[in-house]
Amino acid sequence: MSAPDFDETYDWVVVGSGAGAFVSGLVMRAAGHSALVLEKTAYAGGTTAKSGGVMWIPANPFMLADGETDTIEQAETYLDALQNLDGGVAPGTSRGKRRAYLENGPRAIDFLLSEGVRLRRGAQFWPDYYDELPGGCKTSRTVVAEPFDTKQLGPMRRRLRKGFAEFNVLLADAAKVGHARTNPDAKKMLARIALRTVRDKLLGRAYTTAGAALQGRLFKAGVEAGVEIRFDSAVTALICDEGRVSGVEIAGAPSPRRIGARLGVLVNAGGFGKNQEMRERYMPGTRAEWSLVPEGDTGDLHRAMEDIGAQLAQMDQMVGFQATIPPGTENAYVLPGAQSLTGKPHAILVDQTGQRYMNEGGSYELYCETMLRRNREVPAVPSWAIFDAQFTAKYKVADTFIDRKIPPGWLETGYLHKADTIAELATSIGVYAGALSATVDRWNGFVRQGRDEDFARGERAYDGCHFVGDPYSEEPSRGTIAQAPFYAVPVVPGDVSTYGGAVTDEYARVLRADGSVIEGLYATGTSTASVMGNVYAGAGASIGPSLTFGFIAARHAARLNTTTAAPPPQGAVVESAA
Repeated sequence: MSAPDFDETYDWVVVGSGAGAFVSGLVMRAAGHSALVLEKTAYAGGTTAKSGGVMWIPANPFMLADGETDTIEQAETYLDALQNLDGGVAPGTSRGKRRAYLENGPRAIDFLLSEGVRLRRGAQFWPDYYDELPGGCKTSRTVVAEPFDTKQLGPMRRRLRKGFAEFNVLLADAAKVGHARTNPDAKKMLARIALRTVRDKLLGRAYTTAGAALQGRLFKAGVEAGVEIRFDSAVTALICDEGRVSGVEIAGAPSPRRIGARLGVLVNAGGFGKNQEMRERYMPGTRAEWSLVPEGDTGDLHRAMEDIGAQLAQMDQMVGFQATIPPGTENAYVLPGAQSLTGKPHAILVDQTGQRYMNEGGSYELYCETMLRRNREVPAVPSWAIFDAQFTAKYKVADTFIDRKIPPGWLETGYLHKADTIAELATSIGVYAGALSATVDRWNGFVRQGRDEDFARGERAYDGCHFVGDPYSEEPSRGTIAQAPFYAVPVVPGDVSTYGGAVTDEYARVLRADGSVIEGLYATGTSTASVMGNVYAGAGASIGPSLTFGFIAARHAARLNTTTAAPPPQGAVVESAA
């Protein structure tokens, strides 16, 4: 299709407004090219804005500044080892692609810092999820954004998608407050948060943190650099000209609108978490209502890319979020999580036969994947979190302390089960009493001997970190279930995004099933089959690649230097930038 057939033309067109979208737009603007971001919904930020906003970036500048000796080679060894866990390399990853990610991640961070995007290291105790493997990190390879005053966006503030943590504190510090009954410094942190909140209100500030802070900072930098963004602009098709993607079609009345892209189109449109039809096709047993993704996450661009020959892969994968859903929270902006429920001392997870079947402290992706796999053998969706009075004296259930007062409706609706004995609890949840009693007895024996012989819970550094276990307890991950009353609540395999999509190469170019490149088409984020394969490496293993491959894609399309010699994109009509 020739240029006159388009209603308008830009150098770079991005579908979706996630982390990769804005960094790619910043790269293009820095190189002197025009960039347009098309957002389907009314808000910028996508799934990232509702997330923790963590980026897994090994050997990042903050680690090095802290004196740690992490290297690309160590991280590469770790990612290679992860592939062996799943029995083979998935289509979305390769050694070359993983290397490109690891080499460019720190460069992308350096670039954003140079553009005024304020970032910092994540919690220094945020280990890799398989830290025991060769190359695994027991401290933290994470990068996060500084809390962000949304009023810096001016009139565009109303266009930033709301986060789940609207306060002026890092997510890692907020997690410490969650241990209010065991962390002696929790009250001090609460006091600091309260003082900051009062100060910010007096000064007319409106802070957000976590994913919304990251997206807010990227949004602000992009707008200031001249990246254009249009909302309520749903892309309905990718336009091809002689085998090359040259633009997009967006919905409009009375007719669709066509926008050309001289250098290429980048898809950063999220996954298909809210599309129940696609979920049933690719990941049966999961539900759209258990997904935390925004309303626009319906897989439109997965299908549009497939329509022009793109290979889709790893479509059965999701970034799990084990959830427990009390009455009245079914439509909550963020569902109550269960990672910090079953991962803490004095709690376990069992299937509907009363059997324990996993390390409850492990990766949330592995947790939910294991639950779904178990459900194919015996009923396990929902599974039951089992805990006792020792637990409720220290920790919250669905963000609520219940030892003194149980919220209305929890018992009456059958969400929470409470009993004086394990046998009575088993009867209440429809489980054979002998089986549940034997499971609890076996667990208690493991706790007393100091080792979980079934699933090695507590042997990874991650099991005992702030986000899963309780680092302020003598035993961060294990504790007996022995003090009445005993409790149970259901746990379901929710998600914060699907994790499969178009197969891309080390330059983020979309590939056909035969391995050939669809010229002019790039993709990143959860619109793609993950560079991690079918395993989740650590906190930020989806946002880190989204941002990094957005950076790589824009540099490749603009003919900027890349880490390895790349063939120049075909059909580009502007001069390359130095």
